[in-house]
Amino acid sequence: MTAAPRHASGAASRVLAARILDAVLHRGRSLKAELASTLPGLPDPRDRALTETICFAALRQRSRYAVALAAWMPKPLAKRDEELRALLYAGFAQLDPIGLPPHAAVAATVEAARELGRAHQAGLVNALLRRAQRDGLPAMDPADAWPPWLLAQLRSDWPQHIDAILAASAEPAPLWLRVNRRAGSRDAYTQRLQEAGIDARAVEALPDGLWLDSPVAVTALPGFAAGEASVQDGAAQFVAEALPLAAETRFLDACAAPGGKSAHLLEREPTLRLTALDVDARRLAKVRDTFKRVGVGDAADLRVADVADLDAWWDGVPFDAVLIDAPCSATGIVRRQPDILMHRRESDLAALVTLQARLLDACWRVLAPGGVLLYATCSILKIENAAQVDAFLARTPEAVAAPLDAQFGHLSGAGRQRFPGEDGMDGFFYARLHKSASA
Repeated sequence: MTAAPRHASGAASRVLAARILDAVLHRGRSLKAELASTLPGLPDPRDRALTETICFAALRQRSRYAVALAAWMPKPLAKRDEELRALLYAGFAQLDPIGLPPHAAVAATVEAARELGRAHQAGLVNALLRRAQRDGLPAMDPADAWPPWLLAQLRSDWPQHIDAILAASAEPAPLWLRVNRRAGSRDAYTQRLQEAGIDARAVEALPDGLWLDSPVAVTALPGFAAGEASVQDGAAQFVAEALPLAAETRFLDACAAPGGKSAHLLEREPTLRLTALDVDARRLAKVRDTFKRVGVGDAADLRVADVADLDAWWDGVPFDAVLIDAPCSATGIVRRQPDILMHRRESDLAALVTLQARLLDACWRVLAPGGVLLYATCSILKIENAAQVDAFLARTPEAVAAPLDAQFGHLSGAGRQRFPGEDGMDGFFYARLHKSASA
């Protein structure tokens, strides 16, 4: 956890951004976790928003900033100066791509250097930022941000889509909302947003979805704390469109945290008999919090369990439907989590593929004959998606692929693949499987 600064000067957001970036760039920390643990320590919501914006921009652009420092400095920064590198990245991000007024950006970043105990390097920070302002920062090839092994895999999987995938993954994502139909209609909520000065557009294929081109803090959303709306990408909302939601359906969410998809299902069908599992008690607590906020807190059976350990949690009564929102490489959400490209290792992939296969086999055992299983990931790698499902179908004679239409994405094996940025959504894969009634 990065300590929040105690001061309230214009340097506050730059100090915290440097500390967060240092943790992510140099100590392998998760950007999402660092932001969640530190931003509440900034009392001014404008500082919180600016800190978050700086961190995302700096991580997306880190390869070009590294090129700039290599060209402008006589020797590389030492390990003891990693925090300085993070601060310089934060300064560069303010100039390009954020585009803050240069004088204010440079002055606040130089002051941040002093407040970080680096007064002796304040002149260097000033000189480098002034040079970036004067000469401009190097151009960036979106491919430079990707590890070579992962880039090679993408080029092999999607040669005709690679340029669009890389470009979309380098851009900020829009804000998607899911309107809680238990609290009111989408049209009514859209009107409330307009009254609050927030423009949103409805998407025909997603009856609960709204797309905001300009992200806003959740605290600015009408009724957010009361559960009237949730932040959920459009691609994730499509899960509810692919599943049977009849009254009293016995349903299993095998990897439930943080709970958005299960909450959506319960908002759509309150009588759903839903069991939500997760192996991590802390993550399951987030599911419980999500359910409470949207008003479905008592509508599900939440259990800390490994779905494959059937003896530990299953009562032997089969489920009518199962959702596997499988752990994956998260390569479809790089625009939301740019540090994925720093932390993902090639060795991770084999372990993830093995885990996904284990989840498929276990969940198939608890699915009733005639039932449906939806396998979904936020990956864009075929080894986790089309190839994973094809292998499952090959070893499972009673499993039959059930077609999904083109609104779910491009045909890929037995499923559908959506790429990052298409229709403003994240990269996502869906495969719907039916179990033979005679199984």
